[in-house]
Amino acid sequence: MTSFEAAYLALHRSGELRKRAILAMQSLTDCDLCANRCLVDRLADPERAHCRTGEQAVVCSVGPHHGEERPLSGRRGSGTIFFGCCNLGCVFCQNWQISHQGEGREMGCNALAEQMLSLQAAGCHNINFVSPSHVIPQILSALALAAKHGLKLPLVYNSGGYDSAEGLALMDGVIDIYMPDMKFADSQVAAPYLGIGDYAEVNRAAVKEMHRQVGDLALDGANVARRGLLVRHLILPQDLAGTEQTLTFIAEQVSRDTYLNLMDQYRPCFHAHRFPGLDRRPKRGELQKARAIAKRLGLHRLD
Repeated sequence: MTSFEAAYLALHRSGELRKRAILAMQSLTDCDLCANRCLVDRLADPERAHCRTGEQAVVCSVGPHHGEERPLSGRRGSGTIFFGCCNLGCVFCQNWQISHQGEGREMGCNALAEQMLSLQAAGCHNINFVSPSHVIPQILSALALAAKHGLKLPLVYNSGGYDSAEGLALMDGVIDIYMPDMKFADSQVAAPYLGIGDYAEVNRAAVKEMHRQVGDLALDGANVARRGLLVRHLILPQDLAGTEQTLTFIAEQVSRDTYLNLMDQYRPCFHAHRFPGLDRRPKRGELQKARAIAKRLGLHRLD
């Protein structure tokens, strides 16, 4: 890309970004911001919500990350803000202290804006919101402040892929790079592992909407991401994730130019040892089969 401006800057200049933030904060009183659609008042009783998050976001860590996908990390790192209390309940979560136990500290919008600006000052290529689905209002409110004080980096929405249409509508024209997981191709298979019964349907609708908003991943001259969709798919043992079905969906209903990370780092964590099949790492042949499927389907942008 020869020239670039982060998407949210136009909304900031028009005043729309601030309006979105106000609208999103109002949604907390009857919350449908992620696909759990708890419809509870998170300001009055956050513990009733799946995410257990109230007016302030829980932030576990902030800093440059050099281990993300190559177009995100580049040479100077991806500026990650890792939110606690994920909107999913994966029994095999590798970060369960953060996602399940809510490790971290509450952070107001002013402090969150300052963290974004500090990551920019540190030279990071982007601001990478990790597990953002349940804290869209807090992100938007902080972003409006940060943009006012000079933030200009592209934004990465790094989610588990269980995102509502309502939440994604608020982020349309705000997010530059969507990076969702596509964890399971079959909701019935996923249910005992995620604690929800409609993951695959919600996930596919979300990924299609993300692609509609930002298109295929576009890189600058240094091969650093500026805008577009990047999909993560974790290879699970015994093909529990339904890899071929997921990759077929991406190739036929999203784009064969989708940037795809076939993740090979699964290991049994948290409660995975209680579930037959999840109690071991994938074998070499299972990983090779996944890559062969991607190649056969014409998915050629593999991280």
